[in-house]
Amino acid sequence: MNKTMLPFFLLIFSIACNTSEEQKKDENSSTIMNYSFDSTVNGKKTGLYWIKNGKMSVGITNYGGRIVSLQVPDKNGKIQDVVVGFSSLDDYINSTEPYFGATIGRVGNRIAKGTFSLNNKKFELFTNNGPNTLHGGKVGFQSVVWDAEQPNDSTLKLSYVSPDMEEGFPGQLTTKISFTVTNEQSLDIKYEAVTDQPTPVNLTNHAFFNLNGEGSGTINQHSLQLFASRYTPVDSTLIPTGEIAPVAGTPFDFTNSTIIGERVDADNQQLRFGKGYDHNFVLDDSTTWKKAARIKGDISGIQLEIWTTEPGIQFYGGNFMEGKNTFKSGTPDSFRTAFCLETQHFPDAVNQPSFPSTILEPGQTYKTRSVYKFTAQP
Repeated sequence: MNKTMLPFFLLIFSIACNTSEEQKKDENSSTIMNYSFDSTVNGKKTGLYWIKNGKMSVGITNYGGRIVSLQVPDKNGKIQDVVVGFSSLDDYINSTEPYFGATIGRVGNRIAKGTFSLNNKKFELFTNNGPNTLHGGKVGFQSVVWDAEQPNDSTLKLSYVSPDMEEGFPGQLTTKISFTVTNEQSLDIKYEAVTDQPTPVNLTNHAFFNLNGEGSGTINQHSLQLFASRYTPVDSTLIPTGEIAPVAGTPFDFTNSTIIGERVDADNQQLRFGKGYDHNFVLDDSTTWKKAARIKGDISGIQLEIWTTEPGIQFYGGNFMEGKNTFKSGTPDSFRTAFCLETQHFPDAVNQPSFPSTILEPGQTYKTRSVYKFTAQP
């Protein structure tokens, strides 16, 4: 071999042998997805971490504690990525939708007019959703870099210390999250938090799902069952009125498995307020550990069952997706091409004494758990 050609061949060999941790190969295809998450945000390192068990694998970035990818087999054994997201850190930072896949906190969902009172003191928050505060304010937990530890192939642990008065919330809040892929093809998420001052806490995950696979089109043909015979109606700004109303006889009745799009455009004031479904459902089972939802993709046969310790679940049907962002599959985030099922305490609970309390006191440990179990059905 000509000596002048040797560096060229060494370069080609090096590229061919590249096994970057930020590449993920679908076991049932030849596609290799390139991810770009190794960076620094506000002086802290970001990355993408893969956890797996059997045929299930989940990609999570410590930027915002976000689920970037969740891959499970469909009814034909083909691996489908059922969580929509982006292939790079920059895409998440620049997205017009800030919550794709994110850990939400300190307080998930809405707080009316960005204010609440606690122990006779009024707290003012940033209003980022019309007149209200949504998902923790301007810089919620979705925009911070979490400390990450991966003790084994199937578990990722994240932690974050939110300083006193961050986003207007009192007290230093220390939060820990554990993501585990189990041998039952489930993603088990456990949250813990402690505080040095009384403060509201309502943590959840904001994964956007399409069980037919990212980029496969509308989710309106998915069939959904919610184990909730009541929900919390809202005003025009999507703040609960305080009423806990029966779903019977309304488009919100998912007590039996129902096609999502069957009634989504019905002539109903609540649907007009949310441009579709964007409402909290009150789970029937009052025990600590309960089944919250079951939903199935009409094409893939992939079924998701959600269990939780929370009293409610927010069903959001992707009504504000506008096609302004491009997913890792190269498809746009078009109208109603993903859904969210956020396990939670009720929206605006800090201002509504009749709702289950979200106040965490010093000396207490906030604990909540949700499991997302996947099966493939004919």
